[in-house]
Amino acid sequence: MITKQQVLDNLEEVKKYVAEAETKKEEKVVGIAIKNRFTGEIIFQSTKTTYREAILEKGDADLSGANLSGADLRDANLSGANLSDADLSGADLRDADLSGADLRDADLSGANLSGADLRDADLSGANLSDADLSGADLRDANLSGANLSDADLRYANLSGADLMNCKFYGKGGHIVIKKKDLAGFLGALGFDLEE
Repeated sequence: MITKQQVLDNLEEVKKYVAEAETKKEEKVVGIAIKNRFTGEIIFQSTKTTYREAILEKGDADLSGANLSGADLRDANLSGANLSDADLSGADLRDADLSGADLRDADLSGANLSGADLRDADLSGANLSDADLSGADLRDANLSGANLSDADLRYANLSGADLMNCKFYGKGGHIVIKKKDLAGFLGALGFDLEE
């Protein structure tokens, strides 16, 4: 049997234990969990509160299959990142550096990529439907098999881009091309305009 004195002797230790248990109960994971878009498994648990900071914290830039739908990645440095199969639909990637990034089969539908640097990026098979690519630098990018239906390509630089089997049509309608832009557009499609 436990005596009153033994209980009093252990009271301080019991108080510490209870305080620790309460503290642990109140601890919450703060930050962003970057999850796989297919399995829902956590790829990376960040202590940061924005996707841009979380990706910087992750460091290795391997975000293949990540669910970054609707993420604010404005001005993010994702140069050389592996974003193959990632869900970036509706993401804000304005002025982001995606040069040399692997975006094969990524879902970028409705994403804002205006002013983004996509030089030498691999966008083969990517879904860029309804994406804003206005003013984007797509020089030497691989867009083979990409879906560009209803994408805004105004002032985008497509010099040297591979556009083999791209889908440019969508809901119908037409876009007027100014004569001064015709040579650049046809050049991006692999045609040379002769006078």
